[in-house]
Amino acid sequence: MNAKQIIGYAVGPIGSGLIGLITLPMITWFYSVEDVGRISMLQVCTSFFVLLFCLGLDQAYVREYNESINKPQLLKVVLLPSLIISITVLSIVYLYDSLIVSQWLYGIASPYLSIISMSCFFVALVARYVSLILRMQEKALAFSMSQLLPKILFLIFVLCVVYLGFATDSYSLITANALSLFAAFVVYLWNTKCDWLPFFKEKFDWQQFKISLAFGLPLVIGGLASWGLNVMDRIFLRNMSTYAELGVYSVAMSIAGVAALFSGIFNTIWAPMVFKWVSEGNIDFKTIDDISEYVLAAIYFMVVLSGLFSWIIPRFLPQSYAEIQFIITACLLGPLFYTLSETTAVGIAIARKTKLAMLASIFAVLINLVGNYILVPEYGTKGAAAATAIAFWSFFILRTEFSKLVWRKVPVLKSYICVTVLTLCAVMSMLFLSKNLLVFIVLWLVLLFIGLFVFLNIIKKLLVKFRMGF
Repeated sequence: MNAKQIIGYAVGPIGSGLIGLITLPMITWFYSVEDVGRISMLQVCTSFFVLLFCLGLDQAYVREYNESINKPQLLKVVLLPSLIISITVLSIVYLYDSLIVSQWLYGIASPYLSIISMSCFFVALVARYVSLILRMQEKALAFSMSQLLPKILFLIFVLCVVYLGFATDSYSLITANALSLFAAFVVYLWNTKCDWLPFFKEKFDWQQFKISLAFGLPLVIGGLASWGLNVMDRIFLRNMSTYAELGVYSVAMSIAGVAALFSGIFNTIWAPMVFKWVSEGNIDFKTIDDISEYVLAAIYFMVVLSGLFSWIIPRFLPQSYAEIQFIITACLLGPLFYTLSETTAVGIAIARKTKLAMLASIFAVLINLVGNYILVPEYGTKGAAAATAIAFWSFFILRTEFSKLVWRKVPVLKSYICVTVLTLCAVMSMLFLSKNLLVFIVLWLVLLFIGLFVFLNIIKKLLVKFRMGF
């Protein structure tokens, strides 16, 4: 993978982050905290629907793509079962009760919101496969645009709502989200028509389906557990707190997503690149270990710097979001620890031992469940952030240890120490130092100097590379 492709893949996460920096503060000023909480529930359930009804076959598509001779047939094998099952389930749910979706998600009894929400679910499912076509063909810029365009359109639709004087309520916000998904989806269907149109001419290969399902199905359970890791906090806040608290927490997680652009870029590039090395018989263990250490260093400094400068965030948001400055660092740990585990636990996918990934996710989500149950009633958003951070810490440890069992021993001591220190400091400072901002900042400043010492060799290597122009 060359520099041009890496830059192309980076455009999506970076562009999405920049658009988010514009969209997010605007939404918080024009929409209520409760409305922000409701749109968060739509996003949570959309991700759940895609994960469940992909049946793990999207991951099988990524795994088998480079080794498949007939790629349109492979697409049919993974996509058709998802389409049939999802359409059937959505139809049954709506016929049973046209209000059940909107009532559960938003606390509003509305057939319109139910229909538009289910439409979002289905469009997002198909869009998942369309984006994988671009990803596996290494059309980096096109793949990035599949991430970026819906966010650009969402911003445009929200601006239209405000400018034209429409009601700034849950209906307009959810409609804007749906229109952005639909419009972007049509564009990508058109752009990939040469890749998916042959789909209809191919016969369904049952043997390939069995292979793909055997690989992907365990990932559904593991994926659902991973989904639980990412959204358990919001579900507990939804049921044991208020939409206002959910809205504050959702904005914090959105900001954390912007700050963790690194995760999106790396995760997009890493898995296909490693699988390509495996298919070519050209895998270099030292390169993987070196990349893992670079990722560890990047994550360490991103977390520490977020703690140092989190006090700036409330200046751009309404006063009701002031608590975000103390929970943002803990919110960062989830996506960053997941990214780090992708480097230390890559052996699970290489060895096709996906059941171990499932077990790691299940154990971690149980920890998250217990943590949220204990902490959310007393600490609210801080409790949710703490429970999720601890769960992702355990997820990283478990995935890494399982990978060592089935693949090879990897150096982990430095990683384990760093992630443990970051987790402890993020959680303890959030829960007990939020009333003393000076001590809070001093803590992260001390960690910054410790990191400069621990990662001195990596910093020197990077400086040398910059001087040589890479």
